[in-house]
Amino acid sequence: MPGEKFFHDAVRFSSCVVQDFTPSVSAHTEPREICPVTADQTARFARKSADDSAAIVADIYGIDRWGHGFFEVLPSGHLALRNPLDPDARPLSLPDIVSDLQARGIEAPLLLRVGDFLRSAMMEVHGAFSSAIEKTGYKNTYRGVFPIKVNQQAQVVDRIVEYGRAMDFGLEAGSKPELVIALSHSLPANALIVCNGVKDAEFIQLATLSRKLGFNTVIVLESPKEADTVIQVCKDLDVEPMLGVRVKLTNTVGGKWAKSSGDRSTFGMNTEQLVSVMDKLRDANMLHCLKLQHSHLGSQVPDVNDVRRSVTEACRYFTEMTREGAPLTHLDLGGGLGFDYTGEKRAAENSINYTVDEYATNVVEIVGYAMDEAKIAHPVLVTESGRAVAASSSMLVFTVLEATLYDAPTMSLPQAGDHHLMSDLAAVANYLAADRLQECLNDATFYRDEMRALFRRNYIDLRQMARAERLHMWLLTRIRALAVDVEDGSEINEQLEEMSDIYHCNFSLFQSLPDVWAIDQLHPITPLQMLDQTPDRRAILSDITCDSDGKIDQFILSDRVAGALPVHSLPEDQPYYMGVFFVGAYQETLGDLHNLFGDTNVVTIEFLPEGGFDLAHEQEGDTIAEVLSYVEYDPADCITAFRRMVDRATTSGRLTSSERRDLMRAFRESIAGYTYYE
Repeated sequence: MPGEKFFHDAVRFSSCVVQDFTPSVSAHTEPREICPVTADQTARFARKSADDSAAIVADIYGIDRWGHGFFEVLPSGHLALRNPLDPDARPLSLPDIVSDLQARGIEAPLLLRVGDFLRSAMMEVHGAFSSAIEKTGYKNTYRGVFPIKVNQQAQVVDRIVEYGRAMDFGLEAGSKPELVIALSHSLPANALIVCNGVKDAEFIQLATLSRKLGFNTVIVLESPKEADTVIQVCKDLDVEPMLGVRVKLTNTVGGKWAKSSGDRSTFGMNTEQLVSVMDKLRDANMLHCLKLQHSHLGSQVPDVNDVRRSVTEACRYFTEMTREGAPLTHLDLGGGLGFDYTGEKRAAENSINYTVDEYATNVVEIVGYAMDEAKIAHPVLVTESGRAVAASSSMLVFTVLEATLYDAPTMSLPQAGDHHLMSDLAAVANYLAADRLQECLNDATFYRDEMRALFRRNYIDLRQMARAERLHMWLLTRIRALAVDVEDGSEINEQLEEMSDIYHCNFSLFQSLPDVWAIDQLHPITPLQMLDQTPDRRAILSDITCDSDGKIDQFILSDRVAGALPVHSLPEDQPYYMGVFFVGAYQETLGDLHNLFGDTNVVTIEFLPEGGFDLAHEQEGDTIAEVLSYVEYDPADCITAFRRMVDRATTSGRLTSSERRDLMRAFRESIAGYTYYE
C-alpha cells in the first residue's frame, strides 16, 4: 500500500547508525492476510499532503480502523486518548501521561486502566439493549451481568459495580472465591448474581442464604448430580433458592473458542439431563424455584448469524420448559458478544462482523418473536458480556531497552586469503536489480549459509565469518530498498519480514500478555510517540524473560496482519514507548511468574471535565520479595543465608568490610525492588 511505500522510502534513504554485529535470524510465523489494499485507500493516501505525516503514519498502524474512537494521533506525533463520554474534550497525550506518572515515581512497564473506557463500554452494551427493547416493543427489560473471571482485579470489579449501579448491572461468579467477591459488594436491588460452574454444598449454602440479605443470587444447575445437592442443602436450610438451569445448545459457533459451544461443550446439560432435573425439582416440590434458563451462546462469537441461530434454539428450550410447568422469568444468553481487536469488521478469530447495536437488536427481536408465537410473557434478558465490557479499558505500556539490527550500512569487501565463497557472496551485488530480487536473496542466503558451514568445520576463522555476515546484511539492506515497489504480501516481502530487527522490551509476555503466547491472540501494538515520522525499520518485539517464546511476531497493520511491526530507529535522548491495547479481558489474571517477573505497576485514571486526568488508583508492581513468597521462599531467610556467606568471605579476607557493606546493601535493595528492568 502507499503507506508502506513511505516506510520503504525511509529505509532506502535513511542513514541511521546500526550495530556492528549480525546475529543469525530465526524464522517466524507466516503473516496472515486480512484484506487487500483498496483503490480508495490508494487515492486517500495520494490526497494527503506533506503536512499530514501524522495521519499517514497512523494509517500504517490502522489506528482509526481498530481504535473504536478511543485514540487519536496528535500533530506532535503522540498517540492520545479520547474521552468517549465527552467527544469534544481535548485528547490526552499518552506519552505525557506516562511522563506525569514517572514524575510521581510510577515507572514503566505499567498497566494503564482508563475508567471512562470501562464506563463507556458498559453504557454501550446496556444502551444497545435498551434501545432495541424500545424500538421493537419488547415487553420486559435487560440486565447486564459481568463475569468476574474476565478480570477479577478489585479496582475493575469495584468500578463495574459503581458505574453499573444506574443500569442494575450484576456479577457472575463461577467459583466460591468469585462468589465471595460478589457478595462483598452492595449491588443494586434489581441486579443479579449468577452462580455458574461446579458447586459444592458450601457454595450452595452461601448462595442460598445470601438471598436473605436481599441479593438476587441465582444458582445455575449444571448437572443432575448438582441438582440433588441443591435440593438437599435447601431442605436442610429450609430456604427456597432462586434456581436456573444451564442448557447446552446444539448449534456450534465459529471462531477461536468454538468448543465452548455446541453439545460437546464442557458445562451444562443436554436435553435428557434437563428433563431429568425438571422431574427432580417437581418431585421435591421445588420446580416453582426455577426462574432462569442459562444458554451460553459461545465466546467471542465472530459471526452474527451464529448468534441468531443460537438465540433461536435457546428460545425453543425456554418455551418448552415453560410448557412443562417451569415458571421461567429470565433468559440468560451467557457470553458471546465479541470484541473487534483488529478492526477487520468481519467474521474472523480476532474480529466480528456485527456491532453491539446489531447484536442487541437481533437478540431482542428473536426472543420477542419466539415468545409472542408461543404466547409466553417476555422474559428479562440477561447477557454475561465480559470481553466486550472490559477489553478496551486497559493497555500495557513499556519501553524498548535496545535493538538487535539486521542490516549493515556499508559493504564488507573480501580480503586476500578469504575463501572463494566470500567473493561469490560479494558478486551478488553486481546483478542486484528489481527484476532479480528473489534470485539475489536466494544466492546471498545460500553463500552465507555455506560460509557458516565452513566456520562450523573450522575452515574459516571468526573474523572472516564476521565479514561474511556483515556483507550478507548489507545485501539484505539493498534488497529491502529495491523491494519497495514489489506487491506487499509477496514471497520476497514475507522472507524479508522474517529477517526483521529485534526490539528488546521491558515486559514479560507470560505475565502481561499470556494469550498472545498461548493462543495467538492479537492485540493492536503501536509506538506511543514519533507518529509524525515515518517508521524506518521493521521489528519483532522480544520481552526480557529468558525464553525464546517470549516474543511477539504478529502485528495488526492497516491492511493485514504482518510478521513485523514498522518502528523507528531508537532515539538516543528519550525513551521509546510501546503500547499494547485492549488487554482488559483475561490477561491480568491469566499471567504467570515466568522467570519470577511479577505484576507490573498498575494505575487507573479518569478524565477530568476541565481537561487532564485524575489518578484514581495506583497499585505498585510486585517486589522481588513478594514474588519469592509466591514460590515458597521466605525473603528474610534468603537475606540471612546470603549474609552468612558474605560474613564467611569477609572473615577469610576475600571481602573487605566496605565491600561487605555494599554487597549486603545491593542484595537488600534488590529483594525490595521491582522485578523488571529499572
